[in-house]
Amino acid sequence: MCRLYGLQATHPSRAACELLDAQNALIQQSETDARGLSNPHGWGMGHVANGTTACIRQVEPASESAEYRKKALLTAGTTVLAHVRRATVGEPEHENTHPFRRGSSLLVHNGHVPAFDRVRPRLLDRLDEDRRRSIRGSTDSEHILVLLLQLREEQPDGPLHVITRRAVHLIQNWVRKEAPTATVEAVDADTSTLGHDNLEGCLGLNLLWTDGETLSGARLNRTLWSLERDHVHMCSLYDEDDVDLLDDKPYHSTTLASERLTDEDWIEVPNGSVFRVGTDGILHLEGLDAAG
Repeated sequence: MCRLYGLQATHPSRAACELLDAQNALIQQSETDARGLSNPHGWGMGHVANGTTACIRQVEPASESAEYRKKALLTAGTTVLAHVRRATVGEPEHENTHPFRRGSSLLVHNGHVPAFDRVRPRLLDRLDEDRRRSIRGSTDSEHILVLLLQLREEQPDGPLHVITRRAVHLIQNWVRKEAPTATVEAVDADTSTLGHDNLEGCLGLNLLWTDGETLSGARLNRTLWSLERDHVHMCSLYDEDDVDLLDDKPYHSTTLASERLTDEDWIEVPNGSVFRVGTDGILHLEGLDAAG
């Protein structure tokens, strides 16, 4: 079911410690995560730096990839996204590997859309022709990004977390119609302990996405943790700080991940929530069913 990582900061920051060297670094989760499962079906990293968005994806396991280590050491930005994949919808192919990118936007997803083969036509009907034609792979995740961008185009001044909420509500409604026995609301159970069969029938939408400025996302029925820092994070992989402090503005960052990566005081993101992290690096949470 994949593992994901996202960082939004006030200053360009490097993520190599959490991707390579932390107590539970993402590269370790490629081999074995907290569920005891591997995530071997590809990896990817994307970042936004100085207004420019970049992305790299490979199908080989991150734990076996020299390129993963190289890119993790070099990747830096005010936004950083990373992902290791365990394929559910879509074969292990380059076109199905996260992050998905459209222009300045990037998305990573951990979860599963039940009955996606039946939900997909409804989603495609909601898109204009150009957006439908832009879809290259077969994952539910890529389709979700395109839906988000369609909704953003229709409401260009809408806050990203509001756009995210609208997309999740649409997907929930489509799954209700096409898979009546599926669970689409936030569950009370600890999703980290649910078995594969339970998760298959449970809509999972842990999303992190950026428009190149703000990081937004949702937690629905998969694990997600957050960590805010008001200081520069020191890393043994570097001879200097992993943040470029180019001005006198106070530093602040929010990191979001499927699992706690370090021994710091991570906070569980409430199940059934949407959120945004702006250029101030501060996490703002709302309920998925809140007005807006």
